[in-house]
Amino acid sequence: MQTIDKLISAPWILPVEPQGCVLEDHALAIHEGRILDLLPTEEAQARYRPETHRRLERHALIPGLVNAHTHSPMTLLRGLADDLPLMDWLQNHIWPAEGRFVGEGFVHDGTLLAAAEMIRGGTTCFNDMYFFPETTGQVAARAGLRAVLGLIVIDFPSAWAGDAEEYITKGLDIHDRYKGDALLSFCFAPHAPYTVGDDPLRRLATLAQELEIPVHMHVHETAHEVEEAVARFGMRPLERLARLGLVGPSLLGVHMTQLEAAEIRYLAETGAHVVHCPESNLKLASGFCPVQALLEAGVNVALGTDGSASNNDLDLLGEMRTAALLAKGVSGDAAALPAHTALRMATLNGARALGLGEITGSLEPGKSADITAVDLGEPETLPLYDPASHLVYAAARHQVSDVWVAGRPLLRDRQLTTLDLPDLRRRVADWQRRIAAAD
Repeated sequence: MQTIDKLISAPWILPVEPQGCVLEDHALAIHEGRILDLLPTEEAQARYRPETHRRLERHALIPGLVNAHTHSPMTLLRGLADDLPLMDWLQNHIWPAEGRFVGEGFVHDGTLLAAAEMIRGGTTCFNDMYFFPETTGQVAARAGLRAVLGLIVIDFPSAWAGDAEEYITKGLDIHDRYKGDALLSFCFAPHAPYTVGDDPLRRLATLAQELEIPVHMHVHETAHEVEEAVARFGMRPLERLARLGLVGPSLLGVHMTQLEAAEIRYLAETGAHVVHCPESNLKLASGFCPVQALLEAGVNVALGTDGSASNNDLDLLGEMRTAALLAKGVSGDAAALPAHTALRMATLNGARALGLGEITGSLEPGKSADITAVDLGEPETLPLYDPASHLVYAAARHQVSDVWVAGRPLLRDRQLTTLDLPDLRRRVADWQRRIAAAD
């Protein structure tokens, strides 16, 4: 028998790859942070001698969820300004609050709160876009999460940088300092076509190619954005980005609620990715991403929550359900975006969009042991005929019992193992008092 670090067995394992696969009474053999084997539990017990064997009696094991777009520190602005259109929400509420409060301390504690929420919801990897990304990386590493640090670029000044050139310089420095960290990777994160000029975008296109990292950007989020772009540049945002060399396999276009048929075909032809944030789009009345049409065209579509100030949570299980239901309503097809596809969007599709598809996103031998366990024995998910259906249409994040990243437990029996929850509550209460007093 081969000695290994751990064995995790469960009634159901949904590895995501191959598509639609559900394995009953199987186990994951894990050694040195990676998945060594996936096989029937009886065979695993005969073949391996684990230091620990986690026996889950009512659970489904899935790949750790991948939040392909968020602004993690904005948890501290959750519920501050609701029920407003996007530009009113941004210009009159969120940006002024950020101007008063954003700094290293804000980003540290907001990311800490986001990390706790994401771990408790089964997320093991998140792609962030915010100021002070080095602080976000430090908190993610402390929590044990896999993080893609968005090297934000915007034309106007913030507490972190003064202009586009300084944003790029600081971002490159962070990339160089942290690129050896096993849990941290990077993408350029120009905020949006309407907040970044042509010259910085051209430079980012060149740098992304040289460094082989993605470009993560809000694109075609609202009809107003598209109309303004046509008035200002004489073309729609996607066409402008294409002319600047940004549309291709490295692009993650976030939101994409305003797409014409020719643009969908173009995204497919160029290999660009789309990150769908259904609940944020609904809450801000931004529009509907044509997910089913994108999938049918062959576009890789991932899922994101957006920030907690516009969602108002970081719940990817909930996002899967909303995405699946919304796709059916928008397309008029009840068979659109089935459960297995929704799960794939929240796992492997996100990992591939971020350039991490060989590392995470599915439960396959050789990949990192990034795993989420969901208790399907709760009354809310009984009786059980199809675990994939329940994961998407019935389960809630309180049913996430255990989470591992690279084999390390971050959540065990609903208890956080890497974060101090009482201390976190005290920190958040202090921010709440300060922000509420200024609002």
